[in-house]
Amino acid sequence: MTNLKHKFGKEIIQKLQERLGIKNPMAVPRVVKIMVNTSMKDFLSDKKNIEKSREELGLITGQKPKLSKARVSVATFKLREGDEIGLTVTIRGDRMYDFLEKLIRIVFPRVRDFSGVSANSFDGHGNLSIGFTESTVFPEIDPGKVDKIRSLQVTIVTDAGDNERARVLLEEMGMPFKKSNIK
Repeated sequence: MTNLKHKFGKEIIQKLQERLGIKNPMAVPRVVKIMVNTSMKDFLSDKKNIEKSREELGLITGQKPKLSKARVSVATFKLREGDEIGLTVTIRGDRMYDFLEKLIRIVFPRVRDFSGVSANSFDGHGNLSIGFTESTVFPEIDPGKVDKIRSLQVTIVTDAGDNERARVLLEEMGMPFKKSNIK
């Protein structure tokens, strides 16, 4: 794989300056961090599920996941404050660029019936959230050894400020967006 960070510094910054009309290369929007989260209702019933998810998330991201605990009690979900309900990994720096490159070049082509990332997945501030229904699309996970299908969410945080600038940034980095009829 070519290094996305190197390509960003050499080529993508100039392209973004032209497309967005920015004179100063330091004002070009950038990816700040990537957050990978997972949560299941089975975390409450059996602690082994947390450990297996922690192992999978560690393989996928190359970092140790942080445990998330419930902040409030919700009786209808049988959830108490302090219950362990999720795992989170925040990726920055070189690992972030490597993960983003893996996502674009390896993971998306492995997703069944993938037609592109929806532009509606932006949050209004330039951050993109992508949900995966199964973690087996990542090359580190052996589908034969998976006991249960686990979903996860990937959030790409940018400093673009708005959706359109973030979309241009991610398009230049190679993110495959759905083709829209409106131009």
